[in-house]
Amino acid sequence: MNINKAIIIGRITQDLELKAMPNGNSVLNFSVATNYGYKSADGNKVEETEFHNIVSFGKQAENIAKYFVKGQEIYVEGRLKTQSWEDKETGKKMYRTEIVVNQFEFGAKPNGAGNPNYNNNSNSQNITEEKPKVADNQIEYPTDDIDPEDIPF
Repeated sequence: MNINKAIIIGRITQDLELKAMPNGNSVLNFSVATNYGYKSADGNKVEETEFHNIVSFGKQAENIAKYFVKGQEIYVEGRLKTQSWEDKETGKKMYRTEIVVNQFEFGAKPNGAGNPNYNNNSNSQNITEEKPKVADNQIEYPTDDIDPEDIPF
């Protein structure tokens, strides 16, 4: 049995630019940063950042480009693929490993996104959510004590 699966949750590192391939299909290449923190042997906190190359195709690429912005958190699930080519200047063989997206999910928005005054300088669409405003005196909190016998598990 063979498995080629990558799952990451990180933040988009650049403005998204949707492109068209010669056959007309959409393609989106972007980068996602993930962090890993630990304490070193001498007790100092160390944080490492990894940058992952991501590629998406078709309608999926269009949706990511439409609804995500730089700095936004994204869940990406896909397969690893390594591209290779020869550098034109040096003739050296070059490699690039990327995650080809199978599915994605929305994550946290960057600081300021959702704020009407936020300006992200990208062509991506910004989706904002409004939270209902409720005064403290309108909330009715239960006054009864919870009986453990009432809990069904």
